[in-house]
Amino acid sequence: MGNPWTDPFKQKRMEPAAAEEQADKKRAEDWKGTLGRIGRYLLKSRGKLSVVVLMIAVSSLMALAGPLIVGLSVDEFLVDGDLGMIGFVLAALAAVYLLHSLSVFLQHFWMIQVSQRTVYDIRTSLFDQLQQLPVAFFDKRRHGELMSRITNDVDNISNTLNSSIIQIVQSVLTLGGILIVMLYLSPLLTFITLTIVPAMVFGMKWITKRTAPLFKAQQKRLGEMTGYVQETMSGQRIIKSFSQEERVIRSFEERNAALFQAAFWAQTISGFIPKLMNMLNNVSFAVIAGFGGLLALNGMITIGVIVIFAEYARQFTRPLNDLANQVNVLLSAIAGAERVFSIIDEESERREGEEVRRLPGASIAFDHVTFAYEEETILHDVTFQAEEGQTVALVGPTGAGKTTTISLLARFYDPQEGTIRIGGSDIRSIDKEALRGQMAFVLQDSFLFEGTIRENIRYGRLNASDDAVLQAAADANADGFIRRLPDDYDTRIDAEGGGISQGQRQLLAIARALLADTDILILDEATSSIDTITELKIQEALQRLMKGRTSIVIAHRLNTIQAADQIIVMEQGGIVEKGSHVELMTEDGRYADLVKSQHESGSPATLSS
Repeated sequence: MGNPWTDPFKQKRMEPAAAEEQADKKRAEDWKGTLGRIGRYLLKSRGKLSVVVLMIAVSSLMALAGPLIVGLSVDEFLVDGDLGMIGFVLAALAAVYLLHSLSVFLQHFWMIQVSQRTVYDIRTSLFDQLQQLPVAFFDKRRHGELMSRITNDVDNISNTLNSSIIQIVQSVLTLGGILIVMLYLSPLLTFITLTIVPAMVFGMKWITKRTAPLFKAQQKRLGEMTGYVQETMSGQRIIKSFSQEERVIRSFEERNAALFQAAFWAQTISGFIPKLMNMLNNVSFAVIAGFGGLLALNGMITIGVIVIFAEYARQFTRPLNDLANQVNVLLSAIAGAERVFSIIDEESERREGEEVRRLPGASIAFDHVTFAYEEETILHDVTFQAEEGQTVALVGPTGAGKTTTISLLARFYDPQEGTIRIGGSDIRSIDKEALRGQMAFVLQDSFLFEGTIRENIRYGRLNASDDAVLQAAADANADGFIRRLPDDYDTRIDAEGGGISQGQRQLLAIARALLADTDILILDEATSSIDTITELKIQEALQRLMKGRTSIVIAHRLNTIQAADQIIVMEQGGIVEKGSHVELMTEDGRYADLVKSQHESGSPATLSS
């Protein structure tokens, strides 16, 4: 067996959920809602955001003032040959551009603070939500793909906020200011200048219509590839054991090629925008020079006005160009934000009816429990009892429902029919934190966190003293090997338990469970594939751990459960036999056949084969 958090439905988890894809399509149409949600996060820093907008307004005003001063100076001083004011004009221009540079620096400095705070809040909300989601959510999704959302997609939002907000606000203010000044100086030349805008709008619409789905596909392919990489990193031993390196490489190349295609076309088509804008910018300049010259010859405008319009035309197309570029960046960020918000919007573990805040006892009762997962029945009409302090062993072949049984007991899932009681109370009425806080798990593949030996043991009870940690390790028969490590209890290990053996990892897991000191113990027998000496140490430690606790044991080796108060034989999601070892041997049924098979073969018999 494996981890009760994931194993029962692992194959189903790997299949894409049609409902999720449908939800993604629906969210893709709600880009305004996505922007609104990002905006609500931004408004948490409304003070600094207001200062940023003020600095953008100052920089935009200074950008408008420079060409206006130059144009007016041409008419007032240069045309008439009055050069006495040139010094004043140059000083004014220096002050304008100095103030422009300062305001640009300050707006970027403060905007980085605002954007990073916003991304911090989004990432925190996402991670908090992941901790609140039911196990069934993780069963349906690759863990690497979820990692992509909390890293790649959030980083995409971060990069966009750092630049896009400033560019968009500045472009809008600049466009508005330019239009006002141009209309004031010459409505006719303004109208002529604006004839280029329909071509810009049409070109932008054509491009963005094609880039929006491409950027969404790019983010999706990136998530899929990240998930596959994470999966292969975790499964390196299996890949090498079965010599599947070439197949894995080919599979990665397929995913990488899919990402390449999506990214190539997204970036290629979006790359048409600056080229289109540069072309239209040149056309605009030529139009202003030609028509402006005709108007000047007819005395309708001055040379200074032509200078101002020529400079403003460049500034007019630049904000449009910036807006066009930011639309593509924004579309990419929206695609990532949709994926992030889709998780935040997932329904967390329900807490309706959870009124009992303390575990009412440690007796366990399954009363006609039936559970189905995605229309496939996993457990059918399961009924058994475990009195307080008793040990109940679950045996059966793979897929019999043993892991599902303990998953239901911990309320990782809820049954469709029947009732599970602890201490006489329906577990659906017990607060999940209180319920799981009085359960300790020792699994066949014990998970260790990156950190020290001491920190991993203390994970069972975070406020435990060092003396309690040492005592738990001693009771688990782990103190001996820990003392031989380079830094004993302060020796650092990684999540894979590198540097220590499988048996030593199990001893640490038992120490962790001992330190937790819970009323209920769940054991997925920890002695599989362990050497004889280590197995004896583990068995001795388990006996100490189980003493006085209600224990549910998933048994692989039948010789380890003969002392259990009750042995339950499961097949195809139902109970076929139950009783003590002596009772089941007397019945001469399925369990007895396996015990006899064990004796005849001289090796431990299991019901997993």
